[in-house]
Amino acid sequence: MTTAGDVRVGIIGGGLMGRELAAVCGRWDLLVDHPARPRVVAVADPSPAAREWFDRVDTVTLATDDWRHLVEDDGIDVLYIAVPHQLHEEIYVAAAAAGRDFLGEKPFGIDLGAAERIVGAIDASDAFVRVSSEFPFYPGAQRAWAYAASGALGDVLDVRSGFWHSSDINRTKPINWKRRAETCGELGVMGDLGLHVAHVPLRLGWVPRSVYARLDDVVTERPGPDGSPVVCDTWDNALLTCTAHPERGRDFTMLWETRRIAPGHANTWYFEAVGMDGGVRFSTREPATLRRFSVREGEQVWEEVQPGNVSAWPVVSGAIFEFGFGDALLQMWAAYFAERAAALGERFGTATPHEALMAHRVFDAALRSQRTDSPQSP
Repeated sequence: MTTAGDVRVGIIGGGLMGRELAAVCGRWDLLVDHPARPRVVAVADPSPAAREWFDRVDTVTLATDDWRHLVEDDGIDVLYIAVPHQLHEEIYVAAAAAGRDFLGEKPFGIDLGAAERIVGAIDASDAFVRVSSEFPFYPGAQRAWAYAASGALGDVLDVRSGFWHSSDINRTKPINWKRRAETCGELGVMGDLGLHVAHVPLRLGWVPRSVYARLDDVVTERPGPDGSPVVCDTWDNALLTCTAHPERGRDFTMLWETRRIAPGHANTWYFEAVGMDGGVRFSTREPATLRRFSVREGEQVWEEVQPGNVSAWPVVSGAIFEFGFGDALLQMWAAYFAERAAALGERFGTATPHEALMAHRVFDAALRSQRTDSPQSP
């Protein structure tokens, strides 16, 4: 039995992020007056251990090894699809063809061709589809986006957006699917982390029109299942120097940076934009601080603002409390379900399929730039 606002969710891919969604649904009452109430009712994963984890979720009534059962089930309203990149195209296209609403993981296809076919299938369907990207939902990131969108920067001079973490800093870490082009794609780290970096700039309308890339394969082998070395054939780190042009104003330089190997950083997302009249900086390494620049009476002033726990969708927690990754996930899902219910209003929305496709075009240009050692157009 369902009630008003009740949304039945099926998870395809019962790994870490699928489990995170189950936890998010368990915290839903933190949101104030949200129009939806999601509950996880089904999970599909080929691994028995992954399916067994969901035995603890009392709303789950179906656990299967076949994702098709969830796509075809009219008792499911929304799918969350969190599978390796080489599986995106088949499952996303099937979900769109079935008219099933879903939120898919980035990069939205193993390569540009797959992304184009996925978005084409979505455009031809009536499914409501968005893409996972949670870091812009930190309060400081929201304030940074709003400040940049307000026009307070004046003529934009320089934009930097990046995601640094140290998941691969240990050379003895065993090989997994994200370190192999066959399953992760030639994009490597750009496919794994890139949409996080692209989401805010693209939402601001800052679309790269040329890309010069420096891609780095740092650790070329990792231990396989039997301990023997296996080739790592994906990019570990990527630095993209882009030329961008806003709707109004002059061309400016924009750097997108994704690093799996960033010594000194556990899991740092950042965004910085500076113009002639203003600037803004935010990093999840200092989540309680937003830095803002302005010119006042002829003086250049950087100030620190405490954004507090003032999230896009209001919560019962007070503004003085700290905000973390779990809260960002909750806010991302709140945005998805609110937009699906036509109740998002002017709030920041989850990444769109066309934003994911534009990011793919930039990353494809980066691959071409690496091969030719020259700037390329997306």
